[in-house]
Amino acid sequence: MAEDGWNTRDAAKVELAYTLDTRWRNRVEFATNREQAKEFLERKWNKEHEYRLIKELWAFTGNRIAVRYAYEYRDDSGQWYRAYGNENWLFAADGLMSNRHASINEMPIAETQRKFHWSLGRRPDDHPSLSDLGL
Repeated sequence: MAEDGWNTRDAAKVELAYTLDTRWRNRVEFATNREQAKEFLERKWNKEHEYRLIKELWAFTGNRIAVRYAYEYRDDSGQWYRAYGNENWLFAADGLMSNRHASINEMPIAETQRKFHWSLGRRPDDHPSLSDLGL
């Protein structure tokens, strides 16, 4: 569901999965509430065009989940990138995410190196996973 939400690139929809006092670390940015998280997402998706994301569960216990992910996008100049990362999530009793800590690395790729080929929005069920793609 997190992958599907982020692939909508709709910050107003995605923010609803987080507590009002959610705390984020994303690269060098920190958010300490839902509104700041929404503003971060709006900035992100305004500069990361053609954004497509795949997440994969890595581990979980109790109210903590670790996922790994990769996403592809192009910038304003047309340069494509693939970003790889890990996230640690902590959930509140109501099921909303209260903490999100992301570590991300990215690299420029040629358009011919892209692996995420689906229409913008939800990844189709038959599209390969990160493991299937060797990522």
